[in-house]
Amino acid sequence: MLNATSSPTISYYDYIIVGGGTSGCALAATLSQNASVLLLERGGSPYGNPNITSLEKFGAALSDLSPTSPSQRFISEDGVINARARVLGGGSCLNAGFYTRASSEYIRAVGWDSRLVNESYQWVEQRVAFKPEMGPWQSAVRDGLLEAGVVPNNGFTYDHLHGTKVGGTIFDRNGNRHTAADLLEYANPGGLTVLLHATVHRILFATKARPKPAAHGVVYRDASGAKHRAFLNRGLKNEIIISSGALGSPQLLMLSGVGPAQHLRAHNITVVLDQPMVGQLMSDNPMNAIFVPSPLPVEVSLIQVVGITQFGSYIEAASGANFEVTQQRDYGMFSPKIGQLSTVPPKQRTPEALAKAIEQMNSLDEEAFQGGFIIEKITGPISTGHLELRTNSPDDNPSVTFNYFKEPQDLQRCVEGISTIEKVIESRPFSKFRFDFLSVPQLLNLTASAPVNLLPKHYNSSQSLDDFCKDTVMTIWHYHGGCQVGSVVDHDYKVMGVDALRIIDGSTFNASPGTNPQATVMMLGRYMGVNILRERLANEDLEN
Repeated sequence: MLNATSSPTISYYDYIIVGGGTSGCALAATLSQNASVLLLERGGSPYGNPNITSLEKFGAALSDLSPTSPSQRFISEDGVINARARVLGGGSCLNAGFYTRASSEYIRAVGWDSRLVNESYQWVEQRVAFKPEMGPWQSAVRDGLLEAGVVPNNGFTYDHLHGTKVGGTIFDRNGNRHTAADLLEYANPGGLTVLLHATVHRILFATKARPKPAAHGVVYRDASGAKHRAFLNRGLKNEIIISSGALGSPQLLMLSGVGPAQHLRAHNITVVLDQPMVGQLMSDNPMNAIFVPSPLPVEVSLIQVVGITQFGSYIEAASGANFEVTQQRDYGMFSPKIGQLSTVPPKQRTPEALAKAIEQMNSLDEEAFQGGFIIEKITGPISTGHLELRTNSPDDNPSVTFNYFKEPQDLQRCVEGISTIEKVIESRPFSKFRFDFLSVPQLLNLTASAPVNLLPKHYNSSQSLDDFCKDTVMTIWHYHGGCQVGSVVDHDYKVMGVDALRIIDGSTFNASPGTNPQATVMMLGRYMGVNILRERLANEDLEN
């Protein structure tokens, strides 16, 4: 890894990958075996940062709002505060660590080669996936799901199967996080250059005497603001590949002149290709949770168990002291410090409102932090929104709207998921981890009144699970879309209407894969890297 300040003003490579995230690292490691690769990452290194590497520090990186934070906060136009990664390894450096594959039905629907998919998952798993050690609280959630009818018991597996299972984790038995950056251990060092703090401002296109524009270089700036250019070597198979995520990839396309022409002209961007679907069909899987205070101490755990229901809701859970960060109380992944400020009018989304939420949280009794959250997220979702540029700077967040629960089926799935969580809470296996005097309606109202967001609340959320879902909607950071297969890229992930440019990341997904997408995003980087090299080698054989 090199700081971009040390890079030359002009350089040449066979492949230029923009974004060293969950897919970009796997892709770069693979392509480096038979080509020269430049991997440009706008953030820094994950190594040596305990806020990233330690399970017990979970939430601290997401709470860090400094300019050098590995997490960049953004607020959707719906009002839900969210986060995007700004670090080598991408979202795998910030997430709750759950590792699980996409379903066989998902793989068939996308049209992937199932054998290569399986090989690619295994390639990833050898470096970053582990079997979690189950404690009493997570075991009670698992057994409660089975009693609630989320059957069969599928045991420990990476596979996506209806019923209840224990999934993988990217945290090892010592609580140390392994990330997509670790996949760079597979790389050919002579074929790969990794530049940190390298922010790409635009893709360069050649347009003269061509039937359609061809990507041939990028402009990026280092941490000091100095401008650099990287170009593709001569060769028909050389490409630029964008792997900047569901926000970054459509944003960079637009900044480079590929997107809705009227919107680009409004930002004084020269139109290279009028592509109205860039930034469309954005989705974020809504998350809702019930907090259950426990009379007994519980283990520190992130996501380990999942109930995969037949009706399209996934039930997961997290517990313990990871809801406290250092000396300041925190709700970990549910903290207002990291974003669950939710849908309030823009004028009310103020630092003072956030400070008030944190003050409320800090005033809670110690017992409020002894327990855990049982959460549900819906599959899909069906509801979609859109993304637009807010400014012409790649450092600034674009404007994004997800339209949570716009489609009634999404809301119905949430209601059924919360109903299943109620059955888990009332189950015999879970009984020792809940207070008898707290009824489920009381727990619903307790959760709805907690400072996980600042939504205008209904008087009694427990009276209507529809209201509860709307009142307590949060993100689980599984947003996707904006450059989807079939509308922006073809089934080989090539950007339609231009040459020598692909997008390989979650922005291409039509739905979030599996219960949690990181395994499939890493797999996709490897899968497409192998396919691209096969194309390259076949072309070289023909030329020879």
